[in-house]
Order: sequence, then structure tokens, then C-alpha cells
Amino acid sequence: MTLTSAGQLGFQAFIALLSVLLWGCDSYKVDSLSEKSLIYCSEGSPEIFNPQLVTSGVTVDATSKQLYNQLIAFDANTNEVIPSIAKSWHVTQDNKKITFYLRKNVAFHHTRYFKPTRFLNADDVLFSFNRILDPTQIFHDVSGGKYPFFDSVAFADVIDSIERINDYTIRFNLKRADSSFLANLATDFSVILSREYAELLIRSNKLEDIDTLPIGTGPFKFKEYRTGSYIRYEPHTAYWEGQSHLQQLIFDITPSNTGRLTKLLAGECDVIGYPIAHQEITKNPQLTLEDVTAFNIGYLGFNTTKPPFNDKRVRRAVAHAIDKQAILDTVYLGDSKAESANSILPPSSWAYAKDTQSVEHSPEKAKELLQQAGISKKFTIDLWAMPVQRAYNPNALTMAKLIQADLQKIGITVNIVSYNWQEFLRRLALGEHQAVLLGWSADHPDPDNFFTPLLSCGSAETGNNRTFWCNQKFERLLAAALNITDLAQRKALYREAQKIAAEELPLFPIAHSKRFQARKKSVQGDILHPFGGISFGRVEKQ
Repeated sequence: MTLTSAGQLGFQAFIALLSVLLWGCDSYKVDSLSEKSLIYCSEGSPEIFNPQLVTSGVTVDATSKQLYNQLIAFDANTNEVIPSIAKSWHVTQDNKKITFYLRKNVAFHHTRYFKPTRFLNADDVLFSFNRILDPTQIFHDVSGGKYPFFDSVAFADVIDSIERINDYTIRFNLKRADSSFLANLATDFSVILSREYAELLIRSNKLEDIDTLPIGTGPFKFKEYRTGSYIRYEPHTAYWEGQSHLQQLIFDITPSNTGRLTKLLAGECDVIGYPIAHQEITKNPQLTLEDVTAFNIGYLGFNTTKPPFNDKRVRRAVAHAIDKQAILDTVYLGDSKAESANSILPPSSWAYAKDTQSVEHSPEKAKELLQQAGISKKFTIDLWAMPVQRAYNPNALTMAKLIQADLQKIGITVNIVSYNWQEFLRRLALGEHQAVLLGWSADHPDPDNFFTPLLSCGSAETGNNRTFWCNQKFERLLAAALNITDLAQRKALYREAQKIAAEELPLFPIAHSKRFQARKKSVQGDILHPFGGISFGRVEKQ
């Protein structure tokens, strides 16, 4: 029987068959392989195997921390930037030159399609970032030539040049100070690729393989991918932080929430993402339910360039009319617990302003504001509800219906609109909507990762700021906060920015949700992170 036909069997049967194929009739070794193989049931298929090119959570989960490393990383407990491939770094006083000192003897993956002849060095770092920055670099346009995370943080506008000082020293020269720069380099998107592998692909005219047959320095190496079915990884035996205790890592792609739960209860998954039925899981003595307070925000965004939401009194009226607690109790009930949001920043952010003005639920104030805005007659608005589930908004359609009922009480008829996800995003970027239920999950803990993508003028120009709100005073505060490194001063600037956002209300913050995961108790080690993807590098089965 071939592996292709095996892939059509149940996944547990496939693993058993795989064990037999690999180990023959040695029952001890079959048991050992099964015990040390971890199956993660994920909610979707990765779009590609290079997180430089996409920002989807599915792709980041499947690739970033399994296959790759960055120069620096985030401590999972403190959120501080810590060494990774770069063992240390130095930032000049003007915050415009950052020099990284690389570790030696960092090995790339040795696979059936690439056999490295050297360790990682500065050439690989230079190659990885030049692919993003230099439109003349041969790999720049491969796989679409889009680098959405780096575009969103204006990466090309910040970097003046990258210098190779020697084999293990590399320097980033910035055009201007940017206090979020280190945090951006520590995200899951800033992975280091192999220049030697890229040169092999040029010679063999297989440039696209760099993103589909990945080579990294991470704890696992790519073995096999069956689209829509599973991904198989093997441990990187020469991993610089030490080889994984797992003999293989399987991503079993199971989009159905019910399907993932069923597989977990049947023992066909060791860990599942985005579990449902939390009470059933917590009652099971063999299972553990985990959660982290995610760095995210679910919100109602107003298109501030279109009537009636170009008038902040109307925006505030709608906010007053919405019973936020009813939304929290209904949409985020049980399996999707969340806390009420007053700011786009979650309270766990160091820049969160505790005194940010909240909007009380008051239909009477809503009606007064509509009168002040000169609106005395009933009118209709379109409210767009995203068609997909996200941790920050697990059910946008239900949320839209609740808001529809609330606004009906103040004379506003709500027409709920939705499209398929790709069309939804395309039309949003064009600004076709009046109001939208959407959200944001931060890529790193720096507060700029909320403010700039969601509410900056630059982001409004690209369509990523779905409110299209552009406030010059707010903009100057963001720029000033990026130009300094003093935390107290930055906090004061962001406090003022939150005050402006609360007054102008381009978007109405609704909830900061949690991210959940369920696993067998035999699985040990940290997997979930408050932002970014999941990691199996330090996980083992007991």
C-alpha cells in the first residue's frame, strides 16, 4: 500500500500504518514511535510555508516557530525581546543603528531536497531581508511578491541599508528612529532563510520551491504535505537549542470545530486548536483546557469618510445604543470568554490608559446625539459582518443581529451585509462599507502594533485602516512615540492618543478575547503564546 492511499484512511490508522512502514514488525519500536509522535489538529491549511508572505494565523501556526528562527524573539512570560539567532545586539543612542552579533554553528535543515554545506552566517540574514526590501532581488517577486506584515509597518521606509560587517555581525541602518523596530524583527514574520538553498534553486530554476519546500533553522524540518489533509515534520537533529523530544510532529488539518473535538476525545489528536465544549473538556480527567489572554481587539468600525458616520456624534450615538454586556454574554459566552474593551489596547499592555473614557449603554443619550446631529427621521445603515470565526470575534453575524436590535430602538434600521472572506476583505479595502464588525490580533506587544495598522493615516491610504480615519494630532503622537525609547514618555504619548481615539470614536472597542487550546495531559510543555503562533519545540509526551 502506498502513502497516497494511506492518506485516505483515518488519521490514526495512517499513523499506525506509517509506524509499521517505518519500523516493520518491531512492536517495541512501533509503540515508541506512536508515543513520541504528536498530532496537532489544526483549523485550516497553510497558504504557503514562508510567513514572510502572509499574515494568516493558520500559516503562522504551522510554519513560523516550527521551521524557522528570527534574529531575536519574545520571552513567552515577560514579552521582553530576547536573543535567538542573534546572541546579542547593540542600539546606538540615536536609535538609528542596530548591530546584531550572530551565534556560530547554527545549522540549516538537512533534507532530501537540500544538504547544506555551511552554518548560518550574515549572508543568510542579508538575503532574507533583501528579498523583502529590494525589488530587483531575484526572489522578491516569487510567490506573489507581497509582504503584508512588512508593508503594514512601513519596513522599507524605515531601513536605509543593511551592512554585512563580517560573517557573524550585521547592522541595520535606519532612516529614522523607530522604537518598534526590534519588536518587528522579533515577530513570526521576520524569519531567516538560507542563501545557499536559494542559490541551489536558482541553478535548478526552481525558485518557487523556497516557499513550498522550506529550509530553516527551526526545531522541525519539513517532510511532507498533503493539501487539506496533513503536514508532517521531523525533528531537526542539529537544532542549535537542542533536538526535540518528539520523533515527528503532525498537523492534522480538521476545519470543523466538532471534528477536532471528536478526534481529541477519541484519542486521534494530542492537541487541538480553538476547542469548543469547554465544560466537556474540563470534566475529562485525561484532558487539559488552556487559555491565554490574547493581544487582540474586536470592534465596530465606522467608515468615517461616508455619511452618516463622518459625523462623530452619530458614531457616538450608535455606541451609546449598543448593549455591550449583552454582546459579551451572548457572543463570547463560555467557549469564547472575553473582557469588555474601552481601548484598542488590552489592559495587559504597558501603554494601556486606565482612565480611557468608556461609552455607557444609554439609548436616551443616543437619541439626544442624533438630534444634535440634525437627524430626526428614521434611517437605514449597512453593517458588514465578517463571515469567518476569529478569537476576537467568534460570531460576527450574531453580534450584528444584537446590534441590529439595539439600533432599532433609536430609529436606525440595520441591513446586515456579508460576502465570502476574500471578497469581504477586498471590498473593505476599497471602503465600500458604512460600518463593519472586525478585529485585530497583535503580532508583538509594542503598542504601535495596534495604533498604526488600525488607525494611522498611512494605513488609511492602503485600506488596512478600515475606518479611513486620519487625525493629524493623533498621527503626530504616534510618530513622537516611535522616535523615543524612554518608556514613561512613550506611555504618556500613547495615553494622549487613546484619549483622542475615545473622543473621536472612529471605532467602538467591544472585547478583548482569550485564545484556547485543549490537549491530553500526557503532553507537556508550553505551546500557546499571547501573540504570534504556537510552538512545539519544547513539547514532549509522557
